[in-house]
Amino acid sequence: MMGPAHSLSGAAAWLGVGAAAAALDRPMPWPVLVVGALLCAGAALAPDLDHRSATISRAFGPISRGLCGIVDTLSYAVYKATRSAADPRRSGGHRTLTHTWVWAVLIGAGCSVAAVTGGRWAVLAILFVHLVLAVEGLLWRAARMSSDVLVWLLGATSAWILAGVLDQPGNGSDWLFTGPGQEYLWLGLPVVLGALVHDIGDALTVSGCPILWPIPVGRKRWYPVGPPKGLRFRAGSWVELKVLMPAFMLLGGVGGASALGFL
Repeated sequence: MMGPAHSLSGAAAWLGVGAAAAALDRPMPWPVLVVGALLCAGAALAPDLDHRSATISRAFGPISRGLCGIVDTLSYAVYKATRSAADPRRSGGHRTLTHTWVWAVLIGAGCSVAAVTGGRWAVLAILFVHLVLAVEGLLWRAARMSSDVLVWLLGATSAWILAGVLDQPGNGSDWLFTGPGQEYLWLGLPVVLGALVHDIGDALTVSGCPILWPIPVGRKRWYPVGPPKGLRFRAGSWVELKVLMPAFMLLGGVGGASALGFL
């Protein structure tokens, strides 16, 4: 799928989690719902770090372009080192390592550890990166017409404000994990969810997605998981633009209303 659809699906997924949490008597304070949705929307772009022309490659200028090149090379090396005889030969690393459940869990766990051990500046860094990505995905038309500096300033300002809101008593810095020193441990959850939602979205396209690696399926270790071929679509097709994106907006609205107790 394309960047906007990935981000919309990520935000909708976290709002759905908010609705489920409310139904299980563990409701999210509204700042957790909002921040989590934005984090998940941004994290839903991150698996494309292995793609040199993806939305994320443009998000932070030369830094993100260079990082995409490094991740592409790393992903390709991992693919070559672990492929089975039944896996096809490739010339690049797109839709390999960063499109697996292993990568999603590692990135989410890393964010949680950084948030707990790194203090406020680590929390701000996590929010900044993902908020910039959320702007690039959800407001992609405006982001492309404006300068990168303006998008970065919006991300930095929003991160500072939202971190201040979360720090207020009862606003959710300790949501779900309430033990001493566990503030912001939950930040990794929308990051994991965003990455997995990205992978599921890509699995619906014609190429599929090797979400299950390194678990073999049949004779393939990099099996491209997906529905029957007749139910798949091409990225950027009318199915994505006219069906899935409106569905994500509708589901996100229902999930958010339920999470806040309006339904």
